[in-house]
Amino acid sequence: MSGRVRFEIDDRQEGPRHRPRPLGQRTIGQRVFEVLKAAIVQLDLRPGDSLSEAEIAKELGVSRQPVREAFIKLAEAGLVEVRPQRGTFVVLISQREVENARFLREAIEVAIVRKAAQTASSEALADLRDILERQRDARAAADAAHFLRLDETFHYALAVAADCTHAWRVLETLKAQMDRVRFLSLPDATPVDVLIAQHQAILDAVAAGSPGDAEAAMRAHLAEILVSLPRLAADKPELFEPVASEKAAAGASEPRLRL
Repeated sequence: MSGRVRFEIDDRQEGPRHRPRPLGQRTIGQRVFEVLKAAIVQLDLRPGDSLSEAEIAKELGVSRQPVREAFIKLAEAGLVEVRPQRGTFVVLISQREVENARFLREAIEVAIVRKAAQTASSEALADLRDILERQRDARAAADAAHFLRLDETFHYALAVAADCTHAWRVLETLKAQMDRVRFLSLPDATPVDVLIAQHQAILDAVAAGSPGDAEAAMRAHLAEILVSLPRLAADKPELFEPVASEKAAAGASEPRLRL
């Protein structure tokens, strides 16, 4: 691997207080995937870095099979590229893929938050308030990684409140590219106070039982990445796929109709 990154499988999992995610149902391959995904999102593994199946297996104390499974899932999420006879590499961030993922995420999360505003129980609302309070604590501690884990937990808790956890599992794969940009954007491109205020607006609308206000608050929240994305690409071009290359790749992949 390029550089030296220490990995550790951590069984702790952020989640709503009354509905922890079932760790026992996660396979070793899934846990390895989560560890590697976090390392890529937080740029411990940077675009262009090579990944060694053998080294990661040794570092984590697992066999090579779960690492191989994790590589496949990472490739499906668009985070790594497997090059035959050359190896596995962390891919550059694609602005086009980030924008596409945001479009799909908005469609799903708007539906989730509208349903949550109609069905959220008092217990679910208490979970959401608790998570938001922990986000404020993470902001005070200037812990960006923990803040983002709690951001993830807040959105997951909304899915729990709406009884739409399957939709969240679909989102987890879709939004992998977005997650890297979200981590990069903190705290300079997107002030943490703005994100907390947006979460508070979503929570207030859900608690008030107002699907329309909840939808508007979610749309405003998910549009934030469109503000920070061009700025980050300009400031850190080494992390992003060149726009010209993306356009060429998109043109090559579009089907051509012939009469």
